[in-house]
Order: sequence, then C-alpha cells, then structure tokens
Amino acid sequence: MPGAGRRRSVRVGPDAASGYLRTMTDAAAADAPSNARPYSVSELAFALKRTLEDAYGFVRLRGELSKVTHHSNGHVYLTLKDERAAIDGVVWKGSVRGLKCRPEQGLEVIVTGKITTYPAGSRYQIVIETMEPAGVGALLAQLEKLKARLAAEGLFDRARKKPIPAMPATIGVITSPTGAVIRDILHRIRDRWPCRVVVWPVVVQGDAAATQVRAAIDGFCALGGGPIPRPDVLIVARGGGSVEDLWPFNDEQLARTVAGCTIPLISAVGHETDTTLIDFVSDMRAPTPTAAAEMATPVLAELRAAVSDLSARMHRCGARVVEDRRGRVEAAGRSLARIPDLVEMAGQRFNIAASRLSAGLTRNVDAHERDLVRVAARLSPHLLERPQRVQLDRLTGLAARLAPAVDRKLDRAAERLAGLEKLRLSLNPDRPLRLGFARVHRPDGTLVTTGASLASGDSVALVFQDKENVRHAVVDGGAPEPRPAKTARAKPPAAPAEQGDLF
Repeated sequence: MPGAGRRRSVRVGPDAASGYLRTMTDAAAADAPSNARPYSVSELAFALKRTLEDAYGFVRLRGELSKVTHHSNGHVYLTLKDERAAIDGVVWKGSVRGLKCRPEQGLEVIVTGKITTYPAGSRYQIVIETMEPAGVGALLAQLEKLKARLAAEGLFDRARKKPIPAMPATIGVITSPTGAVIRDILHRIRDRWPCRVVVWPVVVQGDAAATQVRAAIDGFCALGGGPIPRPDVLIVARGGGSVEDLWPFNDEQLARTVAGCTIPLISAVGHETDTTLIDFVSDMRAPTPTAAAEMATPVLAELRAAVSDLSARMHRCGARVVEDRRGRVEAAGRSLARIPDLVEMAGQRFNIAASRLSAGLTRNVDAHERDLVRVAARLSPHLLERPQRVQLDRLTGLAARLAPAVDRKLDRAAERLAGLEKLRLSLNPDRPLRLGFARVHRPDGTLVTTGASLASGDSVALVFQDKENVRHAVVDGGAPEPRPAKTARAKPPAAPAEQGDLF
C-alpha cells in the first residue's frame, strides 16, 4: 500500500479521509484482475490501521471527557464527545505523567495524538499524547451551578443528616429489579443480617428514572401500619455508567426529595469514582451498592462474637474482683491478732483485777469505818434536842399572838361590810319610791330628768313603788310662767345632818 509505514504530521478532516479511502479503493479495483486474491480479515484490519495512522498521524481534538477509567497498569481509558458524536481514547502509561491536567469526568480538554484502530474489535480510537484543559463541560458546568445553589440552601449541611440505625428490622431498596445490583444487595444482606428487605422496582436510566425514584421515596415515607412495614433505612442503588447514564440522579427535584425524606437514606449510585447530586444530600454515601448493604446492616456473627466476648470479659472481671477482695480480706486477717490470744490476755487482766478487788474492798471498808468513828465522837443527843427546843418555843409564841390578831381582823372586816351595806341602800334608785316619789320614763324607756325636755302631747310612763302598776300619762300645757321672786327672810342655815359611819 502506498505510504505504508510512513507517519505524516498533518491535520486532516473527515472529508479528506473519505476521499483518500475512496481513491485507494478505486485504484485497487482498477488494478485488480478478475481473479483477485481475497484479503484475510487480519490483512484488511491492519491495512485499515496503517491507512488511518498515515492519514491521521497528528490530530488535535476538542471535546468533553466521559467514561474516564484509570487502569491499575497505569493506562487511562476515556471517551471524547460532543453534542453529536463520541470517540474512544487511550493515554499510555508513559504519556500520563506529561499531561497538563488529570483526566476527570466532564472536563472539556484539547488533546493531540493519532488515530488508530483496534483490529481485534474493529474499533477506532485516538492515542492521546498531550492534553490541556479547555474549560468545564456543559453538563458539568450545569451540575456545578445546581450544586452551589443547593449548598447555599443548606441541603448539604452535615447537621441535617440523620443517623443510620445500627440494627434495622426492615430495609427498603430502590433499584432496578432485573440488574445485578439487587442480587448483590440481597446476597450481602442475607449473609450479614437477617432482616426484611422491601424492593421498590424503578428504572435507573433514562428520562423516567428520576420521576420513578422520587415516587418510590415518597411511597416508602408514606407507609404506616399495614402489611408492608415502614423501612428503617432506604438504599437508592444503581450500577456504574457514564455521566449520561447517571445523569437522572443529578435531578434537582430528586435531590430535594432525598433531602426531605424522613427515613435515613443511603445513596449507592455508580462506582466509587462516580459522584451524583444525591450523594451530597443523602444521609450517607456508599461507594458501591454492595458497600451500601454493608453500611446499612451489622454482621450478626460479629455481634454474637462481641456479646460473647463481653460476657467472657464480664465473668473474668467478676472473678478478678472476687479474687482481689479475697486477697485483701486474707491480708487484713493476717494483720489481726488471733482470737485465743486476745481472750487469754483479757483473762489475765481479769484475774489480776479480781485478785486486787477483795483487798481493795477491805481497805475501803476500814477507811470508812475509821472516818465514821472519828465523826461519831463529836455527835450527841443534845445536838439534836437543842434545835427542837428552839423551834418549839418559836411555835408557842406565834400561837399566842395569832388568836387576838385574827379577832381584830374579823372585827374590822365586819365594820367595813356594814358601811358598804348602808352606802348601797342610800344609792338604791327605788328608795325614793318608798317615800312617795315616782319616776318618769319616756316610751323608749329612758329616764326623764328635766321638765324642759318634755313637750306638750308627749307620752310618759310613771313608775311608783309598786312597779307592777305602771301608769301612763300625756303631758299637757306649756311651761309655767316664771313668778317673781319673793323676798324672804333669810333663814339660818340648817345644821348638817349627821352622817353615819359607813364602816
């Protein structure tokens, strides 16, 4: 083939490549005899490979990175795309270090390299030699704006995230019922923790995926008492894929539904390197669906082992405490004296005290006897008779003076009583009634003391000595006219009546 094995550093477009291939085909058809030798598949594949490498030995492309995979051997596999087409690409291990930017999902870059084919798969790809950033891709830029707006609203705050229950009784799984994801989750949960799993089937790719996932979350939250229990934790799971495949999980309404979910939710969308919007608003993010099943459930065997270990530790601690207390008691017992020794010493002290007690009592009695004899020598009957005689003389004198004093006091009391009786009789208001006088009372019972206080027509009551016969009268006429005073010969003053002694 002309030009085979040569590398031309020119930039050509798709139209030039098509013309070049048509020229080669037409030339081969014109020169080929009727009995042309057929090509083998390998010959044709490698001929095409050489043709593309010669025609597109140096290509400069601009596009958005997708499906970026960093292989363990150091190579990077990716896809360059725009609005209408995509092309696979590879960066060999030796060229990765010389790149001006690290290949990331959604990054818009400008790359240079050559077009080649993969004969074993009939695919063409670009072998990238240099890469430089050209800006953020359209999808990634849209996602970053939405992410910033939700973060400003507080949907990503760690304080609003709910804790995942340690031992759930029911787990709700929202995923496709036909994929390998649900089988991995069920298998992992069955191996770790015996609980009930409720699966809500949804599509996880396409335009309807976000709507169905939202409906599933709302449906689980609306469950109450019924045949289907309300899950303790939810898992939204999907396998890996490109940005376009995972894009439904970047839906704004789905993110708000996840943020408002009343059940703790674990997002497990894509592989560990894939990040979607619901990963930021969910209560926990799992790198894979299998990891989500592990985060939602404990290991029953580990719990049993932990309980057994705690029980054994408790028994060992109890045994150590008992042994420690026993040792402390034995040590305290060794420091104490033996009971026979204590009793023997007390017995010796008792015997010594008992032997001294008899002699002490005898000496005490002798001492008191000597004191009594010494005091008894000064005692005699005359010492007791003299105070008795003095007291008897005093009592006799008092008795002789008591009778006249009592008689005098009684006489004075009688005289005083007689005087009080005379005073009582002189002050008795009924005494003048016996002398012919009468008392004048008003109808209300008050006593009339002056005639001026009565008016003509007033009713009065007259009380005489016989109080039972009260006479009523009416005042008639006015006050009498004053009479001229008569000159009378002054009478000598009467001698004052002798007043009796009241006492």
